[in-house]
Amino acid sequence: MEKWLDEELEREELETDLLYESELDSSEADETRFAWDESWGAEPEERAVHQPVRDGRRDAERTPEEVLERYWGYREFRPLQRDIVQSALEGYDTMALLPTGGGKSICFQVPGLMRPGITLVITPLISLMKDQVDHLRARGIKAAAIHSGLTGDRIRQTMSNCLYGQYKFLYVSPERLASESFRAQLSELRIGLLVIDECHCICQWGYDFRPSYLNILELRHYIPNVPIMALTATATPEVVEDIRRILSLGDEARFFQKSFYRDNVSYSIRYADDKMGELQRILSRVPGSVVIYCRNRELCRDTTRYIKEEMGETATFYHAGLTYTEREIRQERWMRGEYRIMVATNAFGMGIDKPDVRLVIHLTMPSSLEEYFQEAGRAGRDGQLSYAVALVARSDIRLLRLRFADAFPDEEYVMYTFDMLCNYFAVGEGEGKDRGYDFDIEHFTRVFRMRPAQTRSAIQILELSGFLEYQKDDAVSRLMILCRREDLYAEYVGHDEILRALLRRYTGLFSDYVYISETDLSLLTGYTHQEVYAQLSELSRKGLLHYIPKSNVPRIVFRIRREDTRYLRLTAAAYYQRKDRMRERIDSVLNYVSRDDTCRSRLLLRYFGERATAACAKCDVCLQRTSTGQRNYIIEDCYHFLREQQEAGAKYASIQDVVWGCGHTAEEVVDALRYLSAISLEGKISLIGDVVELREELERE
Repeated sequence: MEKWLDEELEREELETDLLYESELDSSEADETRFAWDESWGAEPEERAVHQPVRDGRRDAERTPEEVLERYWGYREFRPLQRDIVQSALEGYDTMALLPTGGGKSICFQVPGLMRPGITLVITPLISLMKDQVDHLRARGIKAAAIHSGLTGDRIRQTMSNCLYGQYKFLYVSPERLASESFRAQLSELRIGLLVIDECHCICQWGYDFRPSYLNILELRHYIPNVPIMALTATATPEVVEDIRRILSLGDEARFFQKSFYRDNVSYSIRYADDKMGELQRILSRVPGSVVIYCRNRELCRDTTRYIKEEMGETATFYHAGLTYTEREIRQERWMRGEYRIMVATNAFGMGIDKPDVRLVIHLTMPSSLEEYFQEAGRAGRDGQLSYAVALVARSDIRLLRLRFADAFPDEEYVMYTFDMLCNYFAVGEGEGKDRGYDFDIEHFTRVFRMRPAQTRSAIQILELSGFLEYQKDDAVSRLMILCRREDLYAEYVGHDEILRALLRRYTGLFSDYVYISETDLSLLTGYTHQEVYAQLSELSRKGLLHYIPKSNVPRIVFRIRREDTRYLRLTAAAYYQRKDRMRERIDSVLNYVSRDDTCRSRLLLRYFGERATAACAKCDVCLQRTSTGQRNYIIEDCYHFLREQQEAGAKYASIQDVVWGCGHTAEEVVDALRYLSAISLEGKISLIGDVVELREELERE
């Protein structure tokens, strides 16, 4: 074990980034434990973007087009939406793969309004829940969400309203499905449709597997005859098949997939060690709204500061470490155009429907093409020409490989971590099963001189293997007012500003404990965070309220007895299969950023199991010129046409066939064929008059 304690690795300069990314996996992408505004479980707000006309007809009596126009103002569905809606209305299990911006929400919201009963929507992100609930209510549609940030009274009130038919849509996080009381109430609900959003999260081969999604598998025992609609924006063919298997979507289930091709988006790689300089050049040349993705919070802040101070641009940053109010304010100001540039981690973007984003920049590449494609796909939803640019430095290739090494440390190190955890908590051999302990991971890694990023990954692997449970208690502060409302106005009480902010910001304070945010109260009152804490503590000492400050203390719960690690084995699904899949994803990202001979769109489509008929003619590869002055996309189109002919058994192809097949002029085709025969495919093809002879298997060097 000494090799981990004394080795000196070149990764030292990158340790901070890797640690931030290990935190990002649990806090940036998965926001299900962050504070939730109590009003989201209350009655709809009085603000609307498109209020439906009340004519006495029920939605079940309308056509899907009439429902679409009534609530959304559109007269026609986008491609595939109508077929997906009809499948759900006919009661079929349905899976839909629609790229970012393809309109997944309408696919279940329209049939949800038309089918009897309530639609239960399972989604992993609070920001996505909030966005969809807000949008539905703004259209006069009754929707609610149940989330761990709500008080017990609020949850019971929301469920009661659902039982009495007050809502048509109920949003829940996958963690909620593990609650015994919630499952018991499900059988009493009249559920007309079960929707699984971001369904790739249920698959261990997917890029964003979340164990909590496996709770869905038990749902059919409670609601056995309810049709399922599973939706995702990014999934490879292997992931799609695994989702269908896990959800038991049989032969009668219907599957819909929209092409991943975005004809208005130009994908490009810019190789630059000076990323800030290249960023400044790009921002000065492309007008319009911008999203810049970073891999950690510190880079978000530093980049925003540079953009504002050095470029004079309007910019803000967004990550899951901000409070709900801070995120909401920044998002709304960016949506309205008060900020041109949003610098964000991957916590930003789900459910954000801003159509005029002209530019998406990645300062660091994600670990998978699924994640990259989803984030880049937020550009150009209005169909206008837009750009997705990734800035790649030489150190990024090394960082991607180190990211993989830290995500899957050696099995020996994982077992060593288990031993050290047992030592840390003084768990003897044969002991520890079902015991729980408060756990300070920073102190643990410091005491045993362990690498933070690898240790976090090892704990996750141990958890997935069933050895332990790591409960990250991202608790927020709670407060309950103990006196009568009129007593708050007595002169001896004081603290008027803080009390006014509490009553204005939160409901239910007099009947139960309510989750609060000191940062939100600081923003509302102008007090510092410490002043808010001091005033609430004083009011608590006076007995006017009971204030319980947050205590973010995670816990480790052992699920097995301590044994000699020589006799313990990690499960294949938790370690080996996930490791192989991540290696494939990292290799795909490295291939994407390093290739300079294949259209970027073609590479992305190939990864998702789709075949491009032509190069995009917009990416950096396509627009490069060869030594003869020709654009690469013309040469690539000719090459792929000849390969298809060869695969079909042809040994010859006429120049006219190539012209018709590629859609370029005869002069462009002839020049491209000469280039291929002389340089790229030398000896493999030959031009004989107006015929191309295909001599050997066509593979470009």
